[in-house]
Amino acid sequence: MGQKGPGLVKQVFIVWKPDRRSPTPIYLQIADRLQHLINQGEYSPGSPLPSERKLAELYGVNRSTIVQAYTELRAHGFIESRPGSKTRVSLHRGRKDQTLPPEWHRYAENGIFLPNTPFLRHIREALAQNPSIIDFASGKLSLNLSPVQEINEIMRNCIYQPEPENDSILGFPPLRRALSAFLRKYRGIDASPDSILITSGSQQALYLITQCLLSPGDAVAVESPSYALSLSMFQSAGLRMYRLPVDEHGVRPEGLRTLQKKYRIQMLFVNPNFQNPTGTLLQQERKRLLLETAGKLRLPIVEDDQFSLTAYDINSPAPLKAESDAVNTLYIGSFSKIAASGLRIGWIVAPSSVIKRLADARRQMDLGFSVIPQQIAAEFMESRYFDPHMDKLRQELIRKRDKAAEALRKHLGDLVEFTVPQGGLHLWCKIVPEVTDSRLLDEALRQGVAFVPGSVYGAEAGYMRLTYARPGAYDIEPGIIRLASAVRNAVTYKKI
Repeated sequence: MGQKGPGLVKQVFIVWKPDRRSPTPIYLQIADRLQHLINQGEYSPGSPLPSERKLAELYGVNRSTIVQAYTELRAHGFIESRPGSKTRVSLHRGRKDQTLPPEWHRYAENGIFLPNTPFLRHIREALAQNPSIIDFASGKLSLNLSPVQEINEIMRNCIYQPEPENDSILGFPPLRRALSAFLRKYRGIDASPDSILITSGSQQALYLITQCLLSPGDAVAVESPSYALSLSMFQSAGLRMYRLPVDEHGVRPEGLRTLQKKYRIQMLFVNPNFQNPTGTLLQQERKRLLLETAGKLRLPIVEDDQFSLTAYDINSPAPLKAESDAVNTLYIGSFSKIAASGLRIGWIVAPSSVIKRLADARRQMDLGFSVIPQQIAAEFMESRYFDPHMDKLRQELIRKRDKAAEALRKHLGDLVEFTVPQGGLHLWCKIVPEVTDSRLLDEALRQGVAFVPGSVYGAEAGYMRLTYARPGAYDIEPGIIRLASAVRNAVTYKKI
């Protein structure tokens, strides 16, 4: 097994903080915590511990407090130090018995499922540590944009009615029937209930597709930049990803034939409507070319369509799947970006043979999705609440988008360039001066604001995605002010 990576330190320590209200001195709390981790095998005999400086930073204490904690552990034989070397766990670990737990941290480094990208882990750790950070990073709706009261009303009147097990393999039948009607009415897609598989959000849908319909070593085409490039699951599946560039009019499909000929592309992943992260809308002419080219190549398209219903001043753009010649398109959708992310309702529309294969795999994973959130989602879709919620959501997103755009112009001026999107949840910004992503992100988190660097999505350095749907409207301008300070500091640092 490999050596402990630098990310493990934060993974082990991030979930715990000393209690400053406790009568137990902080250094003793830290010593007890470290002793517990050692006894649990997170730090095995002979393995190095974090430096005093790093541990002080993670726990939010003075370095002298860590020195005291290490002194306490050293006195009890748990750790040992030598001049010029790292502090390490004692080979005997101060235990009276010699029963040793497994070296859990080494197991945590293994497995075929890769961790999230370092930037994403860093952002999530920072948000967990400091709730006061203004969050432009999380791709979710703020609480006031979710239909909380409406769903609570549905829950009060909902009666648990489980379906026979053999009827629920594809998902709760009433939900699939409701989705069939929903897709026909709002998305122009004619999908029977038997062609729909319910998933735990769109990410599980993508996971099932990569694991069941593709093999390690297969080549796939993705947009660049693209949300897919931020998902380690593609790499975990052993897929080779080749990029189709995205500009202000969406993905450019003219290079697809060349990619397929050169690399034997097996599948294409696209997000045509208000693309994540750029917010672009695929032009109709390009949409036709994409479908025509993929059709001639007999190339399956996976269409991720989470944002279409958020269209602001235009009609909701039709998905690829609604076209008459889109027989090679697998369609993914979700309620997370338009309603309640906590319900974790997503779906796949696909041919029967594909649905059966994915359903079988899903059954091996969890033996079926909980009926209760499916029942709530079905009731909500068919209720009188849905259309008013969508109207309110669009109006609030317009208000937040405009606040964010105005604040960027006011406080960052010509330091950033961006196009105001016509739908979706994100602003895609190019930072005009040269800047290092890691330096800017560190500086932004220090200033108390979070964003996602564009390089996470496969863009070159100097881009960032700002999710204006997540922070409260009153936090948007203060957040942009903090971000402006971070950009200026990072640019100054780069010049030095």
